[in-house]
Amino acid sequence: MGAFVAKRLGQAVIVAWGALTLVFIIVRVVPGDPAKLILGPDASADQLKHVRSDFGLDHPLWRQYLEHLGGVLHGDLGDSWRLGGSALGDTLERFPATLTLSLVALVLTILLGFPLGMLCARRPGKVLDLLVSTGSLVGQAVPSFWLGIVLILLFARELGWLPATADGSFAGVLLPAFTLALPFIGWLARLVRNGALEEGAKDYVRTARAKGVPEGLVQYVHVGRNIAVPVVTVLGLLMGNFIANAVIIEVVFSWPGIGSLMVDAITNRDYAVVEAAVLTMTVSYIALNLLVDVVYFALDPRLTPENA
Repeated sequence: MGAFVAKRLGQAVIVAWGALTLVFIIVRVVPGDPAKLILGPDASADQLKHVRSDFGLDHPLWRQYLEHLGGVLHGDLGDSWRLGGSALGDTLERFPATLTLSLVALVLTILLGFPLGMLCARRPGKVLDLLVSTGSLVGQAVPSFWLGIVLILLFARELGWLPATADGSFAGVLLPAFTLALPFIGWLARLVRNGALEEGAKDYVRTARAKGVPEGLVQYVHVGRNIAVPVVTVLGLLMGNFIANAVIIEVVFSWPGIGSLMVDAITNRDYAVVEAAVLTMTVSYIALNLLVDVVYFALDPRLTPENA
């Protein structure tokens, strides 16, 4: 296991470096001069030149990249010209908000998706099964920003049940978290349903039923335990997707996470914050993938890093 983790960590470093390099290039080739955004449209040529020199923007791109990479290796991603502090510090300060939103979305996905999948498996082809299948396709096809706006109009403006934007309360996280989770609830239900049907046709399930074990115990203990491995794997990946997909949701609901911070930084050409936000998301996704692999082996002792 130690060799497997070391190998994955080596791969993680390469992926993080690739993501950082790609973002570094993209944000600098996009039209726009950060110096003009800092000083405004009335700045003189000398003032613009001075600011570009302070931020190293007057250097060739290759030199900027090497200097930036050297800073990253020392834990310094640069300073935010707009916020006036460490870009990494500003990003990590916002990360708990994004993590909270993603965790609540994951909990909602599990609480709604898993029971729905088990119910569909008990009555395949019936009304609920067809509704969940159709809803899953529709939920994944609908743009998240449009869905968020519709939910705001319905539950915040018309019904007044939930706040439309983040207000620091638990109710304030429910609407954005549900918007984030909704496309994946039906998807998880379909995964659980298919896994339960496959397991339900096996001999050990027929034996349990022949012994008179109640159907609820058969489904939620025997079958549920054996479909846990693929479900846990998917849930770990979903958490990574939630962190990445939260960008648009945070903007729609004014949620103070790294997604809204990154969008604001892109608009204002705050290179250091964009790179810090992307690197934080990348590292989070990699860490979750590694955690999923470790849990995968723990849930199924038959698996080893060599035969997985």
